[in-house]
Amino acid sequence: MGLLQELDELPEGLLAVASHELAGVLGAPTLIHLRGEREPALFVAVLMHGNETVGWEAIRALLGERQQRFGALRLPRSLSLFIGNVTAAAAHVRHLPGQPDYNRVWPGSELPPTPEHEMMAQVVARLAERGVFASVDVHNNTGCNPHYACVNRLDDAFLHLASLFGRTVVYFTRPRGVQSLAMAELCPAVTLECGKVGDARGVEHARDYLDACLRLSALPAHPVVAQDIDLFRTVARVRLAVDASFAFAPGEGDIVLSPELERLNFRELPRGTALGRVHGGHGFRLEVQDELGRDVGEDYFQVEDGELRLKRAVMPSMLTCNEVVIRQDCLCYLMERYRVPGADRFV
Repeated sequence: MGLLQELDELPEGLLAVASHELAGVLGAPTLIHLRGEREPALFVAVLMHGNETVGWEAIRALLGERQQRFGALRLPRSLSLFIGNVTAAAAHVRHLPGQPDYNRVWPGSELPPTPEHEMMAQVVARLAERGVFASVDVHNNTGCNPHYACVNRLDDAFLHLASLFGRTVVYFTRPRGVQSLAMAELCPAVTLECGKVGDARGVEHARDYLDACLRLSALPAHPVVAQDIDLFRTVARVRLAVDASFAFAPGEGDIVLSPELERLNFRELPRGTALGRVHGGHGFRLEVQDELGRDVGEDYFQVEDGELRLKRAVMPSMLTCNEVVIRQDCLCYLMERYRVPGADRFV
């Protein structure tokens, strides 16, 4: 028996259950198909990371409000809902020890195959059979970041879907194996980044966005107006080497990172900006890869006067002081402003 279960209706009482209780009710990752007035369905993925609760809270609010108002869901468009890592959610963690990251194992992943890879391939295959209108993967993020949407293609439909969430849009093609890259083969797809866990504004924003998507009869066919979005492209992913120690307090690691790191997110930083102080000489290394997987650390960073400094102007995202996330995922992503397709200038 595979990891995935598939249902054609909401289990009784599911909307009353918090994310950490879903494992007790569902028992496994679950794909639920709910019929609405229009086809094909909007696909929504939540809890790809067990400690990022905004997607489930937004779905609970949206569907609960409709049930209360109409006495039934009465969806304007069919909805296929994938509830992901319920066992990690029960433990309030991104993923359990021994589990892969659920947002790195979708078709196209470069990681060694696991049962979770097979499960995500099964999800994509089922959606391909049924048809899908658009795909939305809902996340929280760590650190102080604005709400923003991510796309993996610069097609008009993708950009319209993203700009419906807000002005700030990030284009990326790595890491591989993420949900939105896999779903981009079937339909317009976005990833939503809805701020920190527990922020009610993130839940409200995601709920309102999903409601708007369900009400769409179609995505606009015309190009996005350049003035309507701030488009950025991810140019590198920054990780600390596994054997490099780090800390936020002086004297406790090969690099002492600034406790003010999070304030630098989505700010266009000038050359020479310091992210921390380096100690231990050869014990410290950064692993900086561009979208093609090439080592580009020397293009972006240098150690000068004992400080880790930027070699060029760049904008970081997802800088965090959460040490677990830094180890499990990365220190940050680096971005640059990008030209809107068809526009004659940068936005």
